[in-house]
Amino acid sequence: MEQGIEREKLGSRLGFLLLSAGCAIGLGNVWRFPFITGAYGGAAFVLIYLVFLVILGLPIMVMEFSVGRAAKQGIGLAFRKLEPKGTFWHLYGYGGIIGCYVLMMFYTTVTGWMLSYCWYMGSGQLSSLTPEQIGAFFGGTLGDPFDQVGWMTVTVLAGFLVCSMGLQRGVERITKIMMGCLLVVMLFLVIRSVTLPGAEKGILFYLKPDFGKMFQHGIWEPIYAAMGQAFFTLSLGIGAMTIFGSYIDKQRSLTGESIHILLLDTFVALMAGLIIFPACFAFDVDAGSGPGLVFVTLPNVFNSMPGGQLWG
Repeated sequence: MEQGIEREKLGSRLGFLLLSAGCAIGLGNVWRFPFITGAYGGAAFVLIYLVFLVILGLPIMVMEFSVGRAAKQGIGLAFRKLEPKGTFWHLYGYGGIIGCYVLMMFYTTVTGWMLSYCWYMGSGQLSSLTPEQIGAFFGGTLGDPFDQVGWMTVTVLAGFLVCSMGLQRGVERITKIMMGCLLVVMLFLVIRSVTLPGAEKGILFYLKPDFGKMFQHGIWEPIYAAMGQAFFTLSLGIGAMTIFGSYIDKQRSLTGESIHILLLDTFVALMAGLIIFPACFAFDVDAGSGPGLVFVTLPNVFNSMPGGQLWG
């Protein structure tokens, strides 16, 4: 009689929280949240986004966790295991897998941009550039197919390497280190950004709601954008969070764990705004300039810090 391979478990609850939050926290917070907030007028958009996090993001995360915990599987097999006889819920599992692959095509590309900027910053290529030159530099990297494919390949290989090390020794351990580093670096960046000359206007743009400015785009466009950001930032809708639910003990409250992750995710997003928008006004960067906003703004903040090349 064959015995199944014992499923590896996470080493600690902290590991679960950071790993789950790590899936949610990332490009949606540090990259997408600032530029979409800037495009739709700042604080007024943030308020609507927070409402959708609570009324849509939280319950859907609880539901994805519940599917994962009940099945002890990821999205690919969870519905096949749980579906009532004669139903076809397992087909959603295939849709979830396809959705995750499509999302990874997007994520690995933008993560490649992030990694390339680590190299450019560390090698000093961005240290002496003006804000306008940094914007032109970013545009040049997007136009270089070898640069784009090369850094995306590095991202994919790094992901495979971490996963090959196992759940505890690889994914959990490295996530703890990287999440800790992220929070420390962001804290220093917030302090530096809000103390830049001219940062007050950016703080006001970010924290004082102006619904008139937001609704310049119409009523529904910013609402749809806020709703989409609530899903995007928590990695919801395609079953990506299901696998993390499969590691939640029955003694733990799914709602409680979801709230912890949502709060940590929101904290990082709000910190990202406190980094980007004061810097936008300090360095005369258009807050509504789109997906390149972080890549144009952050190097200027690093360049204004002692040891900025190392921080970057």
